[in-house]
Amino acid sequence: MSPKFLIALLISITIWSCSEEKKLLLFEEQHITTPNNNIVEIHIPEAIGNSKVANNINAILREKTALALQFNQEQKSTSSLEENISIFNTEYQNFKNQFTDSVIEWEAQVDGEVMYQTPEIISISLTCYTNTGGAHGILAINFLNFDAQSGLLLTNRQLFTDEKSFATLAESYFETETKDKKDMYFEAESFTLPQNIGYSSEGLILLYNTYEIAPYATGVTEFAIPYHEANTYLKFNGI
Repeated sequence: MSPKFLIALLISITIWSCSEEKKLLLFEEQHITTPNNNIVEIHIPEAIGNSKVANNINAILREKTALALQFNQEQKSTSSLEENISIFNTEYQNFKNQFTDSVIEWEAQVDGEVMYQTPEIISISLTCYTNTGGAHGILAINFLNFDAQSGLLLTNRQLFTDEKSFATLAESYFETETKDKKDMYFEAESFTLPQNIGYSSEGLILLYNTYEIAPYATGVTEFAIPYHEANTYLKFNGI
């Protein structure tokens, strides 16, 4: 076998291997609104293409964003995003008609960001803020983790191979994060993982929203666990 043939063979194998690599899904920012909407701002990622994976992710993102705009139990949980934008505006107009002297302004904003992406997992954050005239607005940050091969939403439990041992590791980071402000947090019988766990370039992010473990004034509590420590317990290794 000649050297030239070997070189050509190696080049062919390299090209074939690269073509077989799993491609990352592409996203672009989408601004969503409706006619006569003046108080709702929505900017969320949209997966490009018409694949099943892209369609699944986009449908879930729109559903979660729609839920963020609901402010009473009478709204249908199946209402579309556009319907909820219109309802939010209508309710505000009804409020203004009822309380004509009120200077209170309503607003809602949802901003989405792709935090992390590999061929196995995609983490997206949704930062949702609504203000309907209370003492202060409501801010909530939600991490959504998707199986990159199906586009389906993963539960936190599906992220771990050993959730109990990971919780022990996370507790040590939590203690370090809050050691100088213990009196600001609610007393708890035992440590619990937050509802929001997501992948990022800094490591695995754990985030407790306002009121989850502390009063409003404490704000959001979050910390990152480096992947070189977290990967032992993760189903999808971070890099």
